Amino acid sequence: MRTFPLALAVFLAVAAPAFSQRPEHRAPAPPARGPAAIRSNPQPVQPNRSYSDKAGHPNVPHVDNGKTWVGHDTGRDDARYHMDHPFEHGRFAGGFGPSHVWRIGGGGPSRFWFNGWAWDVAAADIAFCDGWLWNSDQIIIYDDPDHIGWYLAYNVRLGTYVHVEYLGPM
Repeated sequence: MRTFPLALAVFLAVAAPAFSQRPEHRAPAPPARGPAAIRSNPQPVQPNRSYSDKAGHPNVPHVDNGKTWVGHDTGRDDARYHMDHPFEHGRFAGGFGPSHVWRIGGGGPSRFWFNGWAWDVAAADIAFCDGWLWNSDQIIIYDDPDHIGWYLAYNVRLGTYVHVEYLGPM
């Protein structure tokens, strides 16, 4: 009978520090849905724009509290996301939203892939994915309601997103 209390005491002494530690960076909650379409008074495109809407927030397009798409506010007339031939490689049908989380399998901003599908990042957004891990980050794909032919790739680890074009199956 004396062995059990002693074993329990040793276990608690060893395990207690592990339970008291908190992770330094907790991944943000992914958005339940993509951004709403911009219907009126879109924001003009500003060079050197700051996306850091609050202290501690990244200076790249991101999603606050899984709801507010910071930076997705320039509307349909944003020339940076104009495509002469939208959906030239077909439409992505692999699944949208947080119930479909994909692990990037390799590549880089100009061409990356997951699950046998190839993608590229919009030229205007390449600087926003500087910290992405192109062989392991998890992303969620959302439809872009304003920029025809583009999708939004949300990085689960960072809470940031970029515009991406579907290049079709590999």
